Amino acid sequence: MDIYLYGMTLLSSINLLKEVYPQPDGYAEINESYSLPGGETANAAIVLSGFGYKTKIDGPFLGSKTKEPLTAHLEKFDIDYSLLHFDFSFDGVQDIVLIDSNSRTVFGKFQKYFGEETRRWTAPDKDSIREAKIVSIDPFFNNESELAARYCFELNKQYVTIDCLHDSVMHRHSAANVISNEFIKNNYPEENIEELFYKYAGSSDGLTVFTFGSREILYGRKDSTIKKIVPYKVNAVSTLGAGDTFRAGIIYGLLNNMSDEDTVKFAAATAAIVCTQFPMAFNPPCVPDILKLINEQRNS
Repeated sequence: MDIYLYGMTLLSSINLLKEVYPQPDGYAEINESYSLPGGETANAAIVLSGFGYKTKIDGPFLGSKTKEPLTAHLEKFDIDYSLLHFDFSFDGVQDIVLIDSNSRTVFGKFQKYFGEETRRWTAPDKDSIREAKIVSIDPFFNNESELAARYCFELNKQYVTIDCLHDSVMHRHSAANVISNEFIKNNYPEENIEELFYKYAGSSDGLTVFTFGSREILYGRKDSTIKKIVPYKVNAVSTLGAGDTFRAGIIYGLLNNMSDEDTVKFAAATAAIVCTQFPMAFNPPCVPDILKLINEQRNS
């Protein structure tokens, strides 16, 4: 095993709209629909498996409606799902996603399944963390997510996470933390972006990355200035999975000892290519295509 990923895997019903998302009481035509693995961890694992890495996922329980379709798809990508627990007492974690060329809108039952009174996820597997070359952790599973970070720290394993508060344990010990614009708006609506970035960078020895969709990406480390790159320009079909697969690109960069600049560029190019594919799971980005995009726009 190369990479242990602890986080969100679910069965996603994805629907690509013909035009833009409708106004209230409006109508939209659906062009394509698929039922495929979704979630931050599943999407990252699909891309990393496509890069040739052996991946193992862990996290939410499989349910009566998700076990068979999810495991069938995960086997196609050669993703090890042996740690996923089957709970026949509920349907399983699912969502419905409506996508146009500019946005994606998600409908789910996450608060119901992951509220304080319910635990439908496994604890992180310490042995798998010990065996892995690098770890990916989603922050959604409360104490168990933090425990995964503590295991990594104890075992001296690098891990990459997303959307953690700047004063959290998960951010403090991370090798890289990717913070989305959505998370910033929901958690730090009044903060100046540069001041917030320095709070993050100053709270960890790892790489901090702020993403803003098609706008400039900010990245840097403690005691350094903010660095910026412009995302790669592509003809986007769907933005679904772009953020999830950006993290996969960060993991690739760390595994291959890339510089921070090359790591962020590789992640940005990974996400850009994902935006040109629908659904991404049918045609995940490959390393040669990612490097080709980087070189083409470097020379343009």
